[in-house]
Amino acid sequence: MISRIDLRGDALPEGGALRDLLPRAEFDVEAALEKVRPICEDVRHHGAAAVIDYGEKFDGVRVRDLRVPVQELAKALDALDPAVRAALEESIRRARVVHREQRRTDVTTQVVPGGTVSEKWVPVERVGLYVPGGLSVYPSSVVMNVVPAQEAGVEAIAVSSPPQKEFGGLPHPTILAACALLGVDEVYAAGGAQAVAMFAYGAGECLPVNLVTGPGNIYVAAAKRLLKGRIGIDAEAGPTEIAVLADATADPVHVAADLISQAEHDPMAAAVLVTDSPALADAVEKELAPQVAASKHVQDRIVPALSGRQSAIVLVDGLDEGLRVVDAYGAEHLEIQTADAAAVAQRVRNAGAIFVGPWSPVSLGDYCAGSNHVLPTGGCACHSSGLSVQSFLRGIHIVDYTREALADVTHHVVTLAEAEDLPAHGAALKARFDWQVPGQ
Repeated sequence: MISRIDLRGDALPEGGALRDLLPRAEFDVEAALEKVRPICEDVRHHGAAAVIDYGEKFDGVRVRDLRVPVQELAKALDALDPAVRAALEESIRRARVVHREQRRTDVTTQVVPGGTVSEKWVPVERVGLYVPGGLSVYPSSVVMNVVPAQEAGVEAIAVSSPPQKEFGGLPHPTILAACALLGVDEVYAAGGAQAVAMFAYGAGECLPVNLVTGPGNIYVAAAKRLLKGRIGIDAEAGPTEIAVLADATADPVHVAADLISQAEHDPMAAAVLVTDSPALADAVEKELAPQVAASKHVQDRIVPALSGRQSAIVLVDGLDEGLRVVDAYGAEHLEIQTADAAAVAQRVRNAGAIFVGPWSPVSLGDYCAGSNHVLPTGGCACHSSGLSVQSFLRGIHIVDYTREALADVTHHVVTLAEAEDLPAHGAALKARFDWQVPGQ
């Protein structure tokens, strides 16, 4: 069901050569660009009418209005299963506890007497938050996008999720209920590349936004890449990933269950076990069969995901080699199931989020750990972070110098300006003083 990659015996290669040995899903955003480009251009020129047309084409339902009436949000919340409501409320509470601590403080630094540089943090004015609605329903993604935006102080928050034929063209009612719980009343029934274009250009009641965040399929990712610059984006999210770094102390029942938990997202989901224990590898592989058989989405998602080129059991010589492998892989979710897992976790450099020990599974982070589950995929954890309050803030430097402080440094500015053959830069300072280069 799951392949093996044996990296034991020889020294591990460096950098890209090691990355090339590791499993990875094919996710060709560049190829998808040409498919989303005409969609985005159509929305740019024809607005809401184009978004509605594409909803009918791709989602199988034609909506009359893109914006979801406020009363439908209230209705969805009233009809929400009390247990689901309680779980969402706890997820929101825990997310707020964590994200509130991420708020940034303005800082003023005195560089010299009379010369200061301050950094103030300003929230993005308006954001568009995308919530997928394909194979599964993701009210948790509403929480993960909205909470950090609210804690950052974003003034205008719009949410978009694909229209659902079985719900009369509205997004899934649990999505609507989550928006109502969070106090978000600007919600649109639009999905895919057309939703990203709606946010970028504006359409109907939806005004253009400054930033678009949230996961989605390859066409959402391609639209983000295409429109980046007109809008800010969080990341080009690809298929979900879990990597587990484990040794002989790990419980194979736990490891198998956690691999399956991410495989059930999508046939392209990646599940990777990195271990120095052949016995654990054998036990996990043996355990997968009955657990998969007892799962829900077996043939349409789990089996294709586990048997695909993106999933594997990777055998290494030891923990040090295992750490090199997981750093090269840069997983969206990384579990550490080893002896002294907390210390091992501190040695990891590249991961979207790290889950320490047997009692911190990825599923906890997906819902109720308080952490954010909108994370970098496809190896992007080597240079990018998950969604946070910081994602919705901009740092602005404020420079404030007195006449005396400027006069004291003018000769250095003039020297550097002339070294770069930009004499007008220096002249802008000399114009403020009866000044010449000292010694001339």
